[in-house]
Amino acid sequence: MKEVLIATNNKGKAKDFEVLFRPLGINVLTLQDIEESIDVEETGTTFVENAVLKAETVANLLGKVVIADDSGLEVDVLNGEPGVYSARYAGEPSDDEENIDKLLANLVEVPETARQARFRCVLAIAGPGIGTTTYSGSCEGIITDQRQGTNGFGYDPIFYVPSRGKTMAELSAEEKNVISHRGAALAQLKKQLPEFLTRIGEMK
Repeated sequence: MKEVLIATNNKGKAKDFEVLFRPLGINVLTLQDIEESIDVEETGTTFVENAVLKAETVANLLGKVVIADDSGLEVDVLNGEPGVYSARYAGEPSDDEENIDKLLANLVEVPETARQARFRCVLAIAGPGIGTTTYSGSCEGIITDQRQGTNGFGYDPIFYVPSRGKTMAELSAEEKNVISHRGAALAQLKKQLPEFLTRIGEMK
């Protein structure tokens, strides 16, 4: 059976990929399924650079087809911050609440009409003998001035989705998957799945 490794320790994140690949006879693994301890330093300045870095590094180390993602929040009035630093915006170590607190503090005098933002996700696929390919997705929204909702993680409680009339944290998991940045990136991958499967089949 062909295998695809998702460069994450989060088994839950891999479930979206399992739905796509398992019916095609492709086994989905995560970093928890391998013996080696791999920690790739994200030194890129864009989501594309970090996703490609993670995918190619792990693929070269293990000799497997690897899918890696890099994602985060971009706020227009803050020139795209926190961007690639979304998970560590308040410094290291920091948690979701500290990151949200810092973002809200930086937007305290910014009116709602200027709080446009988006979640962005880039998937990178790399493997021995195949060229690296990237797929991207985004979800547009507005940053609220206070937390709303208890679902999700990260910046979800302050990311309002106008088309749904709710923050990401007020949506169910199913509702979020329909509109999320990762869901959009997966949709792009799905469109090109025949080409992707051909490349795996030709892998040396």
